[in-house]
Amino acid sequence: MKILEFSIGMGPKLLSKTSGKTGIAYSLRAFPIGGFVSMEGEDEESPDENSFRSKPVWQRIVITAAGALTNLFIGVLVMGILMAAEPVLPSTTIGAFSYNEDGVCYAESSGLMLGDRIVAVGGTRTHIANEVVYEIMRKGVEPLDITVIRNGERVTVEDVVFPTFREMGTLFGMVDFKVMPAEKNAGTVLREAFFRSVNTVKMIWESLFDLITGRYGMEAVSGPVGVTKALGEAAEQGTADLVYLAVVISMNLGVMNLLPLPALDGGRLVFQFIELIFRKPVRAEIEGYVHFAGLIALMILMVIVAVKDVIGLF
Repeated sequence: MKILEFSIGMGPKLLSKTSGKTGIAYSLRAFPIGGFVSMEGEDEESPDENSFRSKPVWQRIVITAAGALTNLFIGVLVMGILMAAEPVLPSTTIGAFSYNEDGVCYAESSGLMLGDRIVAVGGTRTHIANEVVYEIMRKGVEPLDITVIRNGERVTVEDVVFPTFREMGTLFGMVDFKVMPAEKNAGTVLREAFFRSVNTVKMIWESLFDLITGRYGMEAVSGPVGVTKALGEAAEQGTADLVYLAVVISMNLGVMNLLPLPALDGGRLVFQFIELIFRKPVRAEIEGYVHFAGLIALMILMVIVAVKDVIGLF
């Protein structure tokens, strides 16, 4: 494959050096929101036998998806390291209840008991504590059916009520109990890393859905400025929080890049699957126009979000 440029960042070039041996340009660009590899024949026809469009469509699909999948893979890998470094892993077994200033615990009052091992929240199966917390936060604004293992039997406690809190105009459920620690070994570390990674991807996908459907407003969207602020706040909390936020960002990039939108890898995959199905590629000029329009729309959105983030700093 003939490579024209490797770039860290997007937008205008800040620095660039072209190799005299390979002719590849290595660049640093203004917007630190990712990077790209520019390949010969990616957006136009090329007679070069090593151009992108000269390769079989299945190879192009692999190449196009590789960047986003690498983001996801790195996220899973670092998540595993993070879980291995945790001194204690949480279980899904209720070990204590938390009471409000009036001495009330909604979960206990609704029928949950100490020693209950939670296996489903609102009809969604849960494997780790992270999933339990997420499902209660997202769905716990209304009474939920909680399925537990109690004394070796599967029991469903209906209409469990949880306290709520509001953040950025959105109402969330709040967990008012604490879980017991789980036994930590190689198996539980791998299990925790796998399901927490799956839940992180699910959280990203459902957050996007909630944004589109109006549950979250634009105040919940952040660009490079907002991400930098969040990274700074996470760094103050400790290394583990900072690393976890980096994992979320990496996985978020992977998920977002696979969306079937122009200018994103997912948009390119749409054209490649069309070619795979109909055995005929879409004209490079037409595909290029579509991706260019998508890139312009993406840049406009980035500017709007960046302005919102800067205003939020003051």
